[in-house]
Amino acid sequence: MGSDAHRRAVRTIGPVTVPIEARLRARFLRRYKRFFADIETEDGRLLTVHCANPGSMLGFDRPGAAVRCSTSDNPRRKLRHTLEMMRVGRTWVGLHTLRANQIVGRVLETGAVPELSGYGVVDREVRVDDRSRLDFALSQHPRDRTKAYVEVKSVTLCEGSVARFPDSVTERGRRHLDTLTGLRKRGHRAAIVYLVQRSDCDRVEPADDIDPSYGAALRAAAAAGVEIFALGARVTKRSIAVERRLPVLL
Repeated sequence: MGSDAHRRAVRTIGPVTVPIEARLRARFLRRYKRFFADIETEDGRLLTVHCANPGSMLGFDRPGAAVRCSTSDNPRRKLRHTLEMMRVGRTWVGLHTLRANQIVGRVLETGAVPELSGYGVVDREVRVDDRSRLDFALSQHPRDRTKAYVEVKSVTLCEGSVARFPDSVTERGRRHLDTLTGLRKRGHRAAIVYLVQRSDCDRVEPADDIDPSYGAALRAAAAAGVEIFALGARVTKRSIAVERRLPVLL
């Protein structure tokens, strides 16, 4: 049930749509301390919002750029709003990293990627050893007893039409690749899914100039049989829709 998915061309799928509510319109001022961003709303209010993105957000230091935020009524939250997306040219880019897991979870549940479909159980946030958790474990396939482990990465960095990952040095990302490689060598299926949260990219490549060790680990994982998938999503104020499978060029 393996595949050479990373060598295939762009293909239309779905769409698989996850609704979101990003009604608050504003312009971006700055991001700081990783998880905070300042915005100015259309009526002139200055707000600090939660930035659910642990990466560098390279390419998104764009004061004045249009953004949209979701709103929570949870009284326990210190920050009521969360930065969801930023407008880059004519494209909305999803910046909320955890959305990627929600979206790929929906893709797995609907069987939109045939190579990862047919499993009766989709477990989330699975601990595989003392140091590592992976995003999904798939089991109870009617024709294959092999468990499949899946890790998801949210991709926002783009150069031209090329989506690139990572946007900063990521020891955690390399550790996930090592974990997947180890699982594959022990006879399990192992896969990584890159969710490109923007619609203006036609392929994905490792950002070797930013983190060459990650690129080397990704190629080693592919050589060991780890399956590599990339999905392209269209982001709007109401939803994120997976519409295409993208090639990953190693």
